[in-house]
Amino acid sequence: MTVHTSVLPLLLLLSLGLVVGGCGGATGQSGSAPQQGPSAYPVLSVESHSVVLPSRYPTTLEGRQTVNVRPRVEGFIVEMRVDEGDVVEQGEVLFRLNNEEYQQAVRSAKADVEAARANVQQAEDEVERLTSLVEQDIVSEYELKSAQNTLQSRKGALSQAEADLENARVNLDYTYVRSPADGVIGSIPYRIGSLVSSTSTEPLTVVSDISEVRAYFSMNERELLDMVQQTGSDRDVALRERIEQLPAAQLTLSDGTTYRHTGDISLASGHINTETGAASFRARFPNPEKMLRNGASATLQIPYRRDSALVVPKSATYEVQDKRYVYRVTDSSAVESVEIETAPRSTPKLFVVDGGLSAGDRIVTEGLGSLQDGTGIRPEAVSADSLYRALVPADTTSARRPSGA
Repeated sequence: MTVHTSVLPLLLLLSLGLVVGGCGGATGQSGSAPQQGPSAYPVLSVESHSVVLPSRYPTTLEGRQTVNVRPRVEGFIVEMRVDEGDVVEQGEVLFRLNNEEYQQAVRSAKADVEAARANVQQAEDEVERLTSLVEQDIVSEYELKSAQNTLQSRKGALSQAEADLENARVNLDYTYVRSPADGVIGSIPYRIGSLVSSTSTEPLTVVSDISEVRAYFSMNERELLDMVQQTGSDRDVALRERIEQLPAAQLTLSDGTTYRHTGDISLASGHINTETGAASFRARFPNPEKMLRNGASATLQIPYRRDSALVVPKSATYEVQDKRYVYRVTDSSAVESVEIETAPRSTPKLFVVDGGLSAGDRIVTEGLGSLQDGTGIRPEAVSADSLYRALVPADTTSARRPSGA
């Protein structure tokens, strides 16, 4: 019993030493574990590219000719021969007004003409009779002269009666309201039984010639100067000629589709509005299929080419308080935020940089949310050519005016 009691504390001390030694070994291994290096980020070297930037302007389409249709005489509408949206030809009857009183006026005018003709015939007979008597010295020259004057007066009355008849016929024809031009019928605010006249507040309808449509829009002075600079540096070329050399315009319709025909641009006004600082333009588009209608809304797009422009992906930028920044990679592979100035126009996926970057600068293209100034990274270069081909649509590589424009 005595021997076993003295051995037990010794065994406990040995066990405790082993445990402490084991713990010290674990601590030493943990302290010697290697640390991870900086994270990898895709990095793009900024280069100059030729890019076409679309300028977009809201517009409302107008037909080449839009004419208000009004009656020339007063009357009630008794017949409507067209409906809204119908295609009509010049001279085609659109409406008929009640014309009983105008028919009566024609009949009365015809009677007046017949009576005037009879009076003229009677006066001619009297002149002929008196002429014979004067030759026989039976009556005086005065009586013949008086008869001749009466004949002239009655001929004048006949001419007036014939003019009244023609006027009555014209008024009767005015009760048939005809189309003044080829085109499409607009809205019709009146119905059968409505009393209308030339002084009515609203026209009977409008007829729009839509064989060609015109899109009117405004461009501010800065955009105008940018646009005309791409047409050449010859200062002797007039502004109107420079405008006519601009690339062909395109229309984006209200459903988002692009109109198949392109249009040519011209000045709608020779002056810049001093209040708005904008100039008015119009683009003319052929409309052989009659797809475009008067009053339709659309977006006009003008391609604008920039040569040797510094472009960066929009995904490589971020915005803080209306200012745009990129992360530029320094020579020590750390990042720094740089404010950039972008051009007013851009493609859906690219910004044109007008300030803040230079050709050859390297910027981070992805993962910007995990970066801050001074963060060290492991740059992984991305191919600029392949990236831009993926971001720039094929239709922005060229912009031509329509053939024959």
